[in-house]
Amino acid sequence: MDIETLRIFAEVAHRGSFSEVARTRGTEPSSISRAVGVIEAELGERLFHRTTRKLSLTEAGALYLARIEPLVAQLEEAGAEARAIGRGPVGTLRLSVSVAYGMVRVMPMLARFRARYPELTVELLMSDTQVDLVREGIDLAVRLAPAVEANLIATRLVSTRYRVVAAPEWLAAHPLAVPADLAACEVLRFTLAGFRDRWIFRDERGAEEVVPVGGRLLISSALGLREAALAGMGPALLADWMIADDLAAGRLVDCFPAHDVAATDFDTGVWAIYPSRNFLPGKVRAMLDFLRAELPKPQVLAGR
Repeated sequence: MDIETLRIFAEVAHRGSFSEVARTRGTEPSSISRAVGVIEAELGERLFHRTTRKLSLTEAGALYLARIEPLVAQLEEAGAEARAIGRGPVGTLRLSVSVAYGMVRVMPMLARFRARYPELTVELLMSDTQVDLVREGIDLAVRLAPAVEANLIATRLVSTRYRVVAAPEWLAAHPLAVPADLAACEVLRFTLAGFRDRWIFRDERGAEEVVPVGGRLLISSALGLREAALAGMGPALLADWMIADDLAAGRLVDCFPAHDVAATDFDTGVWAIYPSRNFLPGKVRAMLDFLRAELPKPQVLAGR
């Protein structure tokens, strides 16, 4: 029984489907079923309850998974470390990131990472759906949030700020003196819950103000919101990492530079998260160290 067979069994256990594992691996479900059958024949026990609609672990299967999974992980890490001697991390790194952050921040750095670790294959999965790291076999995920689930290991890469920005021509026609002026404007709204109906402002004294916002253009993509703001269609609430270059070039203007702004929470950040394990694979450590070093740190606002 080789490590690959054990790895297939663990994947099936987490995904609950032969066909899903086969799709991910680019093979036929029958080959995945045969691999599990090899283990069952060796043990003389059924590892899964099989029905036409559901696949679940038997008691023996659950016990076997709990014992072999950490062993498989340790064997993989031992092999990766041995192969990495003299040539750096090898294997495949599955990295999950949101579409907007992937396009704006990760993609521009990817060539440098590839040049530094040429033996490492990177599978970059860009999606705005929050994936299950274990179920989807993700090595590392980059998420934007105030916090992350307690059952995952997380490290904050950078803190983020949100700004209300608009194109100079829009501001010339719709001057804004105080945040409350937004209540009378057609703003560009993000469809994400918590972003679409109100924005929260905090002044230099720490006083907070909730401003109701409305507008007849709602967009489900942060990249789309940025493009609409650049086109002079109204003000938008966007993260600093997305608009830093636009602000520097004057394509967008910070409407309220003396205020902190949030939709739900002022303390948000970019997090690197990975499944809880007893060790950190070399390929994950390489990407973590790279992101920490390469991601631009937010600039402190004037007067802060």
